[in-house]
Amino acid sequence: QVQLVESGGGLVQPGGSLRLSCTCSGFSFSSSSMLWYRQVPGKEREQLAGITSDSGDIRYADSVKDRFTISRNNALNTVYLQMKSLKPDDTAIYYCNGVSESIFDPYDYWGQGTQVTVSS
Repeated sequence: QVQLVESGGGLVQPGGSLRLSCTCSGFSFSSSSMLWYRQVPGKEREQLAGITSDSGDIRYADSVKDRFTISRNNALNTVYLQMKSLKPDDTAIYYCNGVSESIFDPYDYWGQGTQVTVSS
């Protein structure tokens, strides 16, 4: 059974920090690229950050570059998103996504989402 379980969301004041975690099971996490997305109701889903299975390639959206950091611990089957200097516009549901790096075993798995609210 595939599971991507997110945690760490919540309410934070502008300028604050939060770390999201996504712990995975039921698929080969250590062979998967992992990504974080967010979505605001009524708006399109936004890709925020991605990291390859060996952490060799990391990419960020311009909207979060220099504020957010993606990392992973393959021994714990967990990917993280460290968020700092949070702004009200960062308020969204944040989703974890695991994707195959092999054309011979394609997959695309999603977490349930976790709410992040940035407000004073």
